[in-house]
Amino acid sequence: MAASIINLESGMPKTEAAMMRLKLELATLRRCGIRSIKIIHGYGSTGSGGSIRIATRNYLHDQLRQGRIRAFCPGEQFGPFEANGRKAIQLMPSFRTDPDWGRQNEGITIVVV
Repeated sequence: MAASIINLESGMPKTEAAMMRLKLELATLRRCGIRSIKIIHGYGSTGSGGSIRIATRNYLHDQLRQGRIRAFCPGEQFGPFEANGRKAIQLMPSFRTDPDWGRQNEGITIVVV
């Protein structure tokens, strides 16, 4: 099964709007029983890391601490040579066929619910 995608880049929202979308869509997918999610947040138009990317990963850290998600993997660690990437594959083997597997894409984050 392919991962469900949450595209936070669409429409170029401000950080607050993107985070509202993330919270709503993540909760909806969780209730629907979806277990593998790819979040597209972009890297930031300035080239130094965007605020949506940072806010998304901070939110996911909180969700992990609260036990609401099992794991998440930043795109730059989503590959066979990173412990975090291997853990994502161990928890959700279908991620191995994701086109971003092994590409070190800093504009995405992988989530296992």
